[in-house]
Amino acid sequence: MPVESVFPRLEALLPHVQKPIQYVGGELNSTVKEWDEADVRWALMYPDAYEVGLPNQGVMILYEVLNERERVLAERTYSVWPDLEALMREHGVPQFTVDAHRPVGAFDLFGVSFSTELGYTNLLTALDLAGIPLDAAERTVDHPIVVAGGHAAFNPEPIADFVDCAVIGDGEQAVLEMTEIVRAWKAEGRPGGRDEVLTRLARTGGVYVPRFYDVEYLADGRISRVVPNRSGVPWRVSKHTVMDLDEWPYPKQPLVPLAETVHERMSVEIFRGCTRGCRFCQAGMITRPVRERSITGIGEMVDKGLKNTGFEEVGLLSLSSADHSEIGDVAKGLADRYEEDKIGLSLPSTRVDAFNIDLANELTRNGRRSGLTFAPEGGSERIRKVINKMVSEEDLIRTVATAYGNGWRQVKLYFMCGLPTETDEDVLQIADMATKVIAKGREVSRSNDIRCTVSIGGFVPKPHTPFQWAPQLSAEETDTRLGKLRDAIRADKRYGRSIGFRYHDGKPGIVEGLLSRGDRRVGDVIRAVYEAGGRFDGWREYFSYDLWMECAAKTLPGHGVDVDWYTTRERAYEEVLPWDHLDSGLDKDWLWEDWQDALDETEVEDCRWTPCFDCGVCPQMDTSIQIGPTGKKLLPLTVVK
Repeated sequence: MPVESVFPRLEALLPHVQKPIQYVGGELNSTVKEWDEADVRWALMYPDAYEVGLPNQGVMILYEVLNERERVLAERTYSVWPDLEALMREHGVPQFTVDAHRPVGAFDLFGVSFSTELGYTNLLTALDLAGIPLDAAERTVDHPIVVAGGHAAFNPEPIADFVDCAVIGDGEQAVLEMTEIVRAWKAEGRPGGRDEVLTRLARTGGVYVPRFYDVEYLADGRISRVVPNRSGVPWRVSKHTVMDLDEWPYPKQPLVPLAETVHERMSVEIFRGCTRGCRFCQAGMITRPVRERSITGIGEMVDKGLKNTGFEEVGLLSLSSADHSEIGDVAKGLADRYEEDKIGLSLPSTRVDAFNIDLANELTRNGRRSGLTFAPEGGSERIRKVINKMVSEEDLIRTVATAYGNGWRQVKLYFMCGLPTETDEDVLQIADMATKVIAKGREVSRSNDIRCTVSIGGFVPKPHTPFQWAPQLSAEETDTRLGKLRDAIRADKRYGRSIGFRYHDGKPGIVEGLLSRGDRRVGDVIRAVYEAGGRFDGWREYFSYDLWMECAAKTLPGHGVDVDWYTTRERAYEEVLPWDHLDSGLDKDWLWEDWQDALDETEVEDCRWTPCFDCGVCPQMDTSIQIGPTGKKLLPLTVVK
């Protein structure tokens, strides 16, 4: 039977909320299918506001992949701001999709993509608004299967009570495989109910169903083991890896937002994975191996995307885009092709050792010359060896001098505070580096009208990285260290006014640390924060450190642990980590050896260009590094007359 739109009831509420346009839907390239013509129906969510969620590539790709299939329907939903949430509760309007404004609770699957753990309370808000029980154990055959994905899903244990399953790794093939399993189960009349379809999903080896695993604890609070509680369920769940990106050229028709969003551009993922080996970087570790999209594949995606959207800027996305083996030819080919249309090109932050002025000039040839962003990450050469960020101060000064000498006036440098073995002196060297950058910039540009912005974030140890065993710096120590750096920059009368300083205090990092390395016991904290009104924890104006600490103090002592136990405590090699039964392909012994190398300040090369270091991914996942050059060129578009 058709499911009715809730829009008539929602529309009456929109005049009373801020930015009502974000709830209306109807974006260019959005898709609405007939409900009764679909066998399987997905609601896809990015658990943040529309302005952040709509540009998310992961959700956009899965939305298109699913809707291309016959008799499959996918719609999008985002977190509603507290003003609309209150009105929805008052008037009985459920969580809805923006495409056809159908209630999320009516769909077969509810997929939620977590880029960060700070979206967990928003998940609970959406579940409650949708009429879906927060506890997965209380759901019936008529409730959607709640699926977690995204980078945070590589440790879904803190939300194990709230999700039915989790998928780790690339989603394109995974969602199609899950769709066929659900389709067959429904066609058979849904035998065995919810438990049966979850069992079928779990037995693929690539879908983690928390209820099928029991966690046993030691007396001191550590995990003893995680063990399957039914036959046919794997001891370890494997990640999904798409090997040929050219076979998955998505999104072909990127969504064009109705309201202002954080990224107003068309984006193309030019490669996946990274083997630079930065020890703090979860994204680089869990997305191995490197798989490049070909230069011709990139060109075709850009061509289709621009024709289908009208965007005037193209973002060439990856974890380190300047490392693409043909990035120079890609940038020049696109700049040549779209010179008359003035289509701008952009990269995310650029590695110091991958930057060259020719590439920078091609990227800015058709667009505006904004600032350049580099990420040295560590202030001293010693700490950069610890984190395996092989960039010397001389490299940085030389690179920035080249940029200033060629007309750039603004450079942004990104660092982290609280890295393992870090001292005050390591952080204070950031001030020294910034003054040297300004001094060199003034020298080569022959102008005082230049600027360097230092941006600092707190380090949070992440699962599946060599730093997963490391202690996290406390919020108080982080703030003290950053205060010393701020004072050092401000005290420099000659260069201080040319140096901007932006930083986040240490409190959000502690909450993120609790969630990122937490286990199932942390779920009680998340629930308590949600019930006390916690929402949008990634937004400064809504985040409450005190609320999180109060709720942790009420719930964790009953389990014999506390916040420090999850955050500032160093783990030992023999400890069973909450995510050990989720297989990212990385060998745990290799990660431990790399952690020891970090403590010894030993650097490790990139295996793209050196012999294999036996991280385990390629043999474990039956994958391989796929990079160019292909030898092909990006040809100009042929004008049909």
